[in-house]
Amino acid sequence: MEAQGLEWLLVPVRRLAAWGAAAAMVFGGVVPYVPQYRDIRRTQNAEGFSAYVCLVLLVANILRILFWFGRRFESPLLWQSIIMIITMLLMLKLCTEVRVSNELNVKRRSFAAADSKDEEIKAPPKRSYLDFDLNYFWHWSKFTDYVQCVLTFTGVAGYITYLWLDSSLFVETLGFLAVFTEAMLGVPQLYRNYQNRSTEGMSVKMVLMWASGDTFKTVYFILNQAPFQFSICGLLQVFVDIAILLQVYLYSSYTQKPTSHPAHTASAKAL
Repeated sequence: MEAQGLEWLLVPVRRLAAWGAAAAMVFGGVVPYVPQYRDIRRTQNAEGFSAYVCLVLLVANILRILFWFGRRFESPLLWQSIIMIITMLLMLKLCTEVRVSNELNVKRRSFAAADSKDEEIKAPPKRSYLDFDLNYFWHWSKFTDYVQCVLTFTGVAGYITYLWLDSSLFVETLGFLAVFTEAMLGVPQLYRNYQNRSTEGMSVKMVLMWASGDTFKTVYFILNQAPFQFSICGLLQVFVDIAILLQVYLYSSYTQKPTSHPAHTASAKAL
């Protein structure tokens, strides 16, 4: 009787723990971007936020969703990708508006064919053909250009996935690319620290948050028997976080170099 009563109590506790873990997986990745969004909105300054972070996360999560069609994995991981894509689009919209409003250069860059009507006074007429320049890739002047680029990538990647969906090698490679792309988010910060021999402007608390979040994700992947690509790249993320923390320790004895624009470290990685 006591065992039955104890089991009656443990079942709802386990269920609540499972729901809590799932909710943490779905929303945990976007939490660091909430204060980042509010800070940019308040200060009207987006210099500390790299739009390439949005690019990497959009590509990684679009590929992860496409991977789901070939190999069904945990629903929280699918919803995490959907929520992250929405979050990154909102970040891009705000950053683009803020950057354009503060931009002294009147030259406008776009992803798609430009309108013949020039929006800027004193600006030269826009080109009538595709105004795509690799030098200004992902530095466009309208949010709609980013949306067009994302839709184009999704359409092309989706079509290729549809054609090769029966190939297990393609599906597994797609899953690996999805999680590997996201796992590489910390590498630019790691390389930057190495170049500068300094971790000036980088929040140690934020790196600890990355490490704890990545550790939680990796354990979640392993316990829920997620595709092996998730576990491998989760471990890679943890190793990158540890390497950055080691840089903090190693470079602490160095004379820290002043930085002109402290980086918003919350923008450099997702949990």
